[in-house]
Amino acid sequence: MRDPRLDRLADVLVSYSTGVKKGDLVGIFAEAVALPLVEAVCERVVKAGAHAVWVPRSESLTEILLTHGSEEQLRHVSPFAMHQVETLDVHIGFWAQVNTKYLGRIDPSRVAMHQSARKPHMKRFMERNAAGSLRWVGTQYPTQAAAQDAEMSLAQYADFVFRAGYLHMPDPAAVWRRLHEQQELVRAYLQSKKTLRFRAPGADEHDGTDLTVDVSGGTWINCAGKENFPDGEVFCGPQGADGHVNYTFPAVYQGREVEGVRLKFKGGRVVDASATKNEDFLIKMLDQDAGARTMGEIAIGTNYAIGEFSRNTLFDEKIGGTFHAAVGAGYPESGNTNESGLHWDMVCDLRRGGSIEADGEAFHTDGRFVRDGWPAPG
Repeated sequence: MRDPRLDRLADVLVSYSTGVKKGDLVGIFAEAVALPLVEAVCERVVKAGAHAVWVPRSESLTEILLTHGSEEQLRHVSPFAMHQVETLDVHIGFWAQVNTKYLGRIDPSRVAMHQSARKPHMKRFMERNAAGSLRWVGTQYPTQAAAQDAEMSLAQYADFVFRAGYLHMPDPAAVWRRLHEQQELVRAYLQSKKTLRFRAPGADEHDGTDLTVDVSGGTWINCAGKENFPDGEVFCGPQGADGHVNYTFPAVYQGREVEGVRLKFKGGRVVDASATKNEDFLIKMLDQDAGARTMGEIAIGTNYAIGEFSRNTLFDEKIGGTFHAAVGAGYPESGNTNESGLHWDMVCDLRRGGSIEADGEAFHTDGRFVRDGWPAPG
């Protein structure tokens, strides 16, 4: 018997997040370890009158390609993947890592080469999503590997995952609708603003954060469980950025932890990058293609049900009281059309003396919004 919380999660993903309807072609992307959730989602999709297709993922097959593949093979754009992104109505993906460090000994330049092959797929995915012809959602399936990264037991991690999605509540979808209403107040306020300034203290000026982002031509998006689950953020496509940011938490990508990341932006692009651990990997990811050094997203985390770092960006970027900026591909619907095979979100904590100003007005201090009715700790 599968965990009943998986059935509740499946209900939310199919009925609320993606709104699956009769006749939809629904792709379910996941490793075999997540089969209990695949089954639960498939059952809900079939009951909705839609067509479900499981697309298996495999860490070991990816490792084989990255270890033994030629440059031509690493840069190959799969016609099957392109066909999927052109024909699916709904994309439901699970992160279900068996070993989050399985790429740890692979040459970062080979990972970057393979990553760059995703650029056409990511471009088309974002185009169809922006046009409303492809709905998608991604969520975490609790695994031992993810639990170990979060320094929890599997049972503790599963509780963390499900509580972050409010699945312990009688009507999770109602909670997400309420959060959407609260975030809408933030979105509407920010939509009229031209610049945001993010500041966070450090031991000295070099260690702190002082980043100014041009959002004058962007569109703010309210994220409340429709694409990421759990969710909880408002984001925008930046038009430029200047200053520097020291990321509080390790930046995790492709199973690599890059610690002490410091990025300096000028005109919206990273002009200097450093890290205290795995700096070589950071630089190679930023240099994988022409768009990788451009800021593609700026966002504020609003999910106060998530309070601790878990080394999983899905959760960490949503922590209430943080902001994150992504380098690489932008989302067209947010007003940023930057193209890249990379989209790497990095998170900065504002809960210990940080602030966000919009056109000179402080609306977020010490990790909390200053206005009533906006997202706040429960």
